[in-house]
This record gives sequence, structure tokens and C-alpha cells, in this order.
Amino acid sequence: MSTPDVSCVITAGEGGEDALAASLESVLDQSLRAVEALVVLPAGAPAGLRTAAGSAAVRSPDRVRVLDPGTDGAASLRNAGLDAALGTYVLVLDAGERLQRHACRNLWEAGTRTRADLVAGRWSRSTGEGSKEREPSWQQPLFARSRTVARFTEAPELAVRDALVTGFCVRRAALERHALRYDEDLTHSEVLFGPLVAAVVGRIALVRRRIVSGRAAPDAGRDLAGLVEAHRRVCHVLAAQGLAELREERDKSFLLDHLVPLVRTFPERPVAARERVAATAARVLPDVVPERVLLTLPPVERVGVRLLERGDADGVLTAAYALRRRGVVAAPLSVQDDGRVYWQGGPDPVLDVTELGHQYRPFDELTLMNRVTRYEAHGSRVLLAGRLVLPSHTGPAPDGRLTARLEFRVRDGSRAFHAPPVDSLRPDATGISWSTGLDVTRLLRPFGPRDTVWDARMVVEDGRTRSVSDLFAAHDLVGPGERSPARPRLGRTTGDTWQPYVTLRDHLALRLEARHRPARTARGLVHYATHFRPARRVRLALRALGRRRDRLHARGFKVAVYRSWLLRLPRRRGSVVFESHMGTCYGDSPRAVHEEVRARGLRLRPVWVHADSTEGFPTDVRLVRRWSWRYLWALARAEYWVDNQGFPQNLDKPSGTTYLQTWHGSAYKRMGFDETRVRLQNTPQRERLQQAVHRFDHFLVRSEHDERTLARAYRLPERTLLRTGYPRNDVLLAARARDEAEGRLPRPALAAELGLPDHRKVVLYAPTFRGRPGTRRRQRLLLDAARFAERFGDTYTLLVRAHYLEAASLPACPPGTVVDVSRHHDVSEILALTDVLVTDYSSIMFDYALLDRPIVLFAPDLDAYAAERGSYFDLREKAPGPVTATEEELFAVLARLKTAETEFQERRTAFAEEFGAYDRGDAARAVVDTVFARHLAPSRTVPTGEAGR
Repeated sequence: MSTPDVSCVITAGEGGEDALAASLESVLDQSLRAVEALVVLPAGAPAGLRTAAGSAAVRSPDRVRVLDPGTDGAASLRNAGLDAALGTYVLVLDAGERLQRHACRNLWEAGTRTRADLVAGRWSRSTGEGSKEREPSWQQPLFARSRTVARFTEAPELAVRDALVTGFCVRRAALERHALRYDEDLTHSEVLFGPLVAAVVGRIALVRRRIVSGRAAPDAGRDLAGLVEAHRRVCHVLAAQGLAELREERDKSFLLDHLVPLVRTFPERPVAARERVAATAARVLPDVVPERVLLTLPPVERVGVRLLERGDADGVLTAAYALRRRGVVAAPLSVQDDGRVYWQGGPDPVLDVTELGHQYRPFDELTLMNRVTRYEAHGSRVLLAGRLVLPSHTGPAPDGRLTARLEFRVRDGSRAFHAPPVDSLRPDATGISWSTGLDVTRLLRPFGPRDTVWDARMVVEDGRTRSVSDLFAAHDLVGPGERSPARPRLGRTTGDTWQPYVTLRDHLALRLEARHRPARTARGLVHYATHFRPARRVRLALRALGRRRDRLHARGFKVAVYRSWLLRLPRRRGSVVFESHMGTCYGDSPRAVHEEVRARGLRLRPVWVHADSTEGFPTDVRLVRRWSWRYLWALARAEYWVDNQGFPQNLDKPSGTTYLQTWHGSAYKRMGFDETRVRLQNTPQRERLQQAVHRFDHFLVRSEHDERTLARAYRLPERTLLRTGYPRNDVLLAARARDEAEGRLPRPALAAELGLPDHRKVVLYAPTFRGRPGTRRRQRLLLDAARFAERFGDTYTLLVRAHYLEAASLPACPPGTVVDVSRHHDVSEILALTDVLVTDYSSIMFDYALLDRPIVLFAPDLDAYAAERGSYFDLREKAPGPVTATEEELFAVLARLKTAETEFQERRTAFAEEFGAYDRGDAARAVVDTVFARHLAPSRTVPTGEAGR
């Protein structure tokens, strides 16, 4: 071969012949043929490894070279490979790491095109779970697109993270020019080499393709001292470049990428290994990372690192449990006079865990760590001991009768066995120590074949409250020597031994096993009976029947039956199907129309649609679950459809049925055929949307703005528009009239149900939907509810209402300061008792403006959102209140709310007049008079078309 384009240096060592063979095969299989492999053998390499390397060199003498420099260190082996390389670019692999098929081509082409000295791409590593691999999450923004940077500070993650430990190549001329070498006195020299190269070379090319897979799972516990020293030297490189801010980012990344994962692995390590790692950490970690950087971590993470730094192996184990099981109170907590809460060992700012909110929960609502410290099996008799953690602010009633009992529950939760009360309970200031003995053979009587795994937990009672806690244990607490005999109800042939083990979630459990010959024989026979050919045929037949049964409930089949058969059914006179937000609630304008119908005694047959739970829906009407057969039957026979979102697009409206679409809000963001997402759809998709919209017989609008936006965006004909306003807003206009006549107090009855005191103003935070149709997820709020509670908890109560397609993830806050009202069915009732609305782009602002109460817009991503989704007007220009971009700006507005309310009085009035011109407080009556006219007495009807003008 002439001068190769790429030289791949493979350091043979850990992993043996198989790892070396995998790496070599990936190099020789490259689509770029001008690639050479340099296998560098350590001194004293096993004969098998030398034979494997020699065989590869014999098979491909022009592409494989074997080097034996006579050294052992990984860095010296890599340097030997760099010295012998002949390629334009040099790439280094550890044994076991594999190049992707086109890796060298992608790197070489990028380097040739950009004349870059350093070319880097993605890499993946083992997760430690079999053959699964995963790319580090921080690679996504770094390699989101292929690009070239003049200096590594334009892509700081190259030095901030360990991005250059593999998956990159360096121009050989640059290596020689800058005398770049691996530090041979450093065990983790690959951590330093990449940032050092990035700092001194010129142009750097980043490719978005994956280059390397098969990197070993990281284990900081194997050589923590070497890893810390490598991190120190990288920080020195950054300091020498005058990049103090990148050094802080590097410190934080070191904590998150190495030390926090190390803490998390403690329950899986034996006692001796935990002690060894903790002792090493106490020696090498102090002063490595500044405290100000440590304080940027979340509470439990920084606690774990601090305890690791102190060499407290048992404390780190406790923190690891808290990391692996979020929400658990894993250590005693102390509440100081100033209200701050500290982990055991405080007060220390790093051990401040106030923001976890444990201090706001009572004893029976806390998830407490109950750690098993002893498990000894003596035949059927088992001795257990442990300790239940108690925070200082709560616990069992001191005057109550304290009892505790163990409970063993089958994994599916269908059955449980309750042990007698524990033998010994010894409460003190920080917890309850307990010990007990029990006969597991007599206590646990499973049937055998299906209930083989039982989880242990403890129930503690004081006569008034009850706390249930899982039993946590280190993975080395139990082993094969702790087995006990089992006696299943169906006989010992179904299982004969209880084997204790610790689950992946660190919980103690018992598993029924077959260890003796009768049970093993019986299980073998059962396995044969269920797996030989006739049994397999029966199983396949049953599976086919199950698929046919599932097909009867599949939406495609239901739609076909609906169109072919159900649409032929006659209409049922007076039948009305109501649906609000796709069945998620009993609220909005469909509810207002229904209640108007009921109040006026119309002889109609209402049917309400629910998605999952029927809680909150009226009990005196027929309820059907969305997409059930009853739902399709009701729609096919209904005389009226009423909803605010849209019945399923693929369900045709029966002939003779009237469809009232009340809609769910005026538009700020672009809707319908104005959306970029819809414009990019193919023709059949757009036609389906148009056909679904053409089902509407009546469409409610509340202003000329709706006519210009929603009506045009959905291509609605003039005849379908009802200019009545929204029925849901009638209660808001009534509330405003009541405010003007009688004042704001007393508040509606809902305030008492939510526990809202009269002396606090009510702030409603209602952000818009930020996902896409078809997505439903738990959303982290842009507003930090905990910070709000800390700042305004004495004067405001924050109500949080997530969009109905999302769910809010709220932190624990002082009682009465933050209340989640996302599941309350009718938002109009919430608005009526709200003093201040905080929102972003939600249509709720158009409704709330009718109350003439303060509105504050909290829109940190206003420009990006408007650019992505599009908008019908400039929000800053027409906003009914201050537009804030940060929490501090929002808090400043709320602190001087009176001033802001006065300043925006005229704009708020103009906003309500522009976007709610047709809302007059009688929308429900006008809609009923128009849509259900045939069911009214002639004297009570009104003309259609221009109703509500």
C-alpha cells in the first residue's frame, strides 16, 4: 500500500483476543481502503494475543503491522503507535472499540475538504447492561450538524466534556509540528490528550456521524486518583489558555459525568470496594472542584459528592439510594431556626436540601428509607434487622402506640402476606431501629407457578397515621447462603426454596426457586409440556385468537364498521353528544351549553364523552368512553354533536346530524391551514383536515379577529359562523358584574375547596401547549414554582394549570402556596376566583381579559416561539399587561402589581374589546336558541345567522 490516508492505532490489552479481533475487523472492513492498522502489544502480552495479532498481519501484510515496543503503560503504547504511523491522519482505538463502516471515509473527507488538523465525530459506549450502547446525551448539541471551527472555544464541549477520548483523528503533520504525545505518567492519558490537541492545533472539523462504538462502560471507582489527576491537567490547559469560565464548566461536567455516577453505583459495590473508593476519594478529591461549582448541582447530587469527598462510605451509600429512588428521605434531616433543611452532617451549604420540600410533607406522606442491615437465614427461620429514617420535623405521634409489621406482596400486587408485629422497635431522634424473626416457610404460602416473586416492605403505625416503606438493601447483603425452605400450596414440586435477592431498585425481595430434584423435574416437565410441538401450536392458535379479538377493538376496524353499518341507523330525536377537550374534562363551552339546556328544561337526551376516568362528570346523564363501541353508536344516532376541539377526523357526520363546534379559544399562534406543519403535509392529509372541518354546521366566534384568523385558517363558510361569543365566558362576565356591584369578597365556593385563604391574592399560571398533536407528556414548567413560593408565599397563592394535553411537574412547596388545578374540569371557575393571570401565548388571556383584572405575560422564548409557530399579531404591541422574559422581571412586576395594573388599564380594556367584542354574557342562551330552536316553544326562539350581534 502507498501512503495510507488513515492510520488506526489499536492498543491491545484488556479484553483479550476477542476484543482485538473486533477492533481489527472494523478497521479492515472500512469503505475507505487506504487504511492501515497498527496493533501495539504490551510487554508480557499473552501468547494467544500475540498469535491473534500475528495471524492478522500474515493475512493482510500490506494493511496490518504489529508493534512490540516492550512497554506496558497504555500511554506509552499509544505513543509507540503514533511514532510508527504513516497515514495522513492518525486515529487511536482501545481494544474492543469498533469503527463504523464509513468512519474513516467520513473523517478523511471532512479533513480533506476543510484542511482541518483535528476531525471528530460521535461515539457510543456500553451501558453495562449486556450489549446495549448509548451515546452520551451531551453529544447531541455538539454534533447536531457537521461544521468547522477555527478554534476549540467555538465548540467548548470538546474540552468541557470528555468528547475527545475516542472517535477523532489528528493530522500526523500537526502531531509532529506540536510534538503532541500522551502523558506516560498518567493512567487516564486519553482524557488529557484530546483537549491538549484541540487547544494547540488550528482548524477543527466536526462530523455528525458516529465514528466509534463499543467503548467500555466508565467506572470512576477503578482508578479515581488517575481520573482526578487527568481532570486537574485539563483544567491547567484551560487556565493556560485564559479560559477561566470553561474551567468552571469543566469542573461541573467532571462532577456530573464521573463523580455523581460513581456515587450512584455504591449499592452495587461490595463493602470492601465502597470503603476503598471512599478512602481514595478522601485523599484526592478535596479542593479539586470549588464549592461554588459544587453548589450548582441539584441537592442530592451535591450531597453525594460532598460525602464522597469526606470519605464517608456509608453516607455515600445513603445518598446513592436517594439518587436511585427520587423522593425518598434517605438520611435524617435537621430543620434549622431559619427554616433551612440540612442533610445529616450539616449545617453546610452543600448539604442544604431545603428545595427538596420534605419539610412540607407529614409523616404518612413521606417515602422513608428503611434500610435492612441484617438478613440471616437459619432453616425456615429468618432474622432481619434494619433502621427506618426519621426527619426531625415529623414522625410518629409521641403519645401513640408504635407498632410495625413486615408485609410481603406478590410482584403484581394481587396478594400479600402480613407478618406478626416486629419483635423490637427502638425509636430515637433520627430514626427507628428494628429487629425481628419470622418463619418464612410458614408465613409465605404462594400457589407456586405464577406468584414466584415477593417484595418486602414495612408498615409503621402509631394509632393515627400509617407509613409504608420499602426495604432497601445493599446488593451484597444477601447471597446463596441465605436460602430458606418453601412450602407452596400446590406442593413442593412447584418450588422448594426461598432465595432472597436485591432488585435493580435496591429493594429486598424473595424469589421462589426449584433447587431440589422433585421441583426441578416438575418444572422441566411443565416446560416441556408447554414448549413441545402440539403445545406450541395451541399457543400460536390462542395468540391468533387474541389478535382477532384485539382487531375487534382496533380503531381501524371500528371506523370501518361505523362507516359501513352504524351510519345506516336512524337518528334518535333529541340525542346530543357532548365532548370537551377530547373527553378529558366536563367543562368549557360544551358544559355551558349543556347546563343551559338543562336549566331551560329542553327535552333532549344528553350523552357526555369521557376519555379515561368518569370522575367529575355528571351522574344524571349517559356517559360513554371515547372510541368505545358505545361512543360510536351514540355518535351515529345523535341528532346533535357538540364539542370544542373536534370529534375524530375519520368519523363521518351522519346525514341529518347538526354539528356545533364551540371551539376552545381565540388565536395568537397560527392555526389550521396557516400552520407551517399543515402546509408541509401531503395532499391526502390536508384533504382529511378539510373534510373534518366541513362537518361543522355552526362555529362560534367572539370577535372579528376570530373571523379573520380561525374562520379563514379553517376555510369556514360564512353561513357556519355564529357571532355569539363563547358560552364558557358567560360566568366571567357575570363575575365581573358581581365584582362591580358587591366587591371581590367573599370568593366563590371553589376557593374553600382549594384551601385558598382570603388574605392572599390568587395568581394563576396557565402556560400554553408546547408540544405537537399526538404528544402527551409531563412538562417541566418554565416558571420555578418553588422560587415563587419562597418569594411571594406570604402574599400570593400560585395556582398552576397545565394544558390539558400535558401535566405539570411541581416541586414540593409550603402548604397553601402552590396548588395544582390542572385536573379541575372547568377553567372558567378557576378564572373567576383568580386575581392575577400569568400566561405566555395561551388563549386563556383572551378570556381572562373580560374580567378586567391584571394579566402578566411570562414569555422567555417569545421570539423563538413566534418564529417557529407563527403568530397573527405582535404580542408585545397588543399585550394586555407587561411582557416579561425572565423570572426576575416577572417577580418585579408582581412586587409592584398595583402600578402595573394601573399602567395597563387602557390596553387591557382595548384588548378585551378587540378580541371579545361578541361576548355579552348571554352566549349560552343565544346558542341554545339558535341550534336547538326546533326543541323550543315558538315564543322562545330567536332568528338565526346573526345571533348575538
